Amino acid sequence: MEEEAVGEGSEAVRRARKLLFRRMLVGIKDGRFFLGGFYCIDKQGNIILQDAVEYRTTRRSSPSSLEQRCLGLILIPASCRATCHVDCSIDEQLSLLSLT
Repeated sequence: MEEEAVGEGSEAVRRARKLLFRRMLVGIKDGRFFLGGFYCIDKQGNIILQDAVEYRTTRRSSPSSLEQRCLGLILIPASCRATCHVDCSIDEQLSLLSLT
């Protein structure tokens, strides 16, 4: 009964739980991308990824202009987030579109 009071039974919470530990690619406004396992999201929309890897483009003229570095557990503020993609089927993606 107390779970309902804190929103445990809400539709948004059920949908967010389906994302747990799935691979998520999050782009931020400065052009970097983070790939990691979805760990949680708070009411403000901040996302925590575990085992995250940062990818960023470099301006060097090397064959691979993409640098990466392992970060571990990171928090991505909602204000910085530009894109967010979850590794799941198309049907699952369509069912999650209404998640805010």
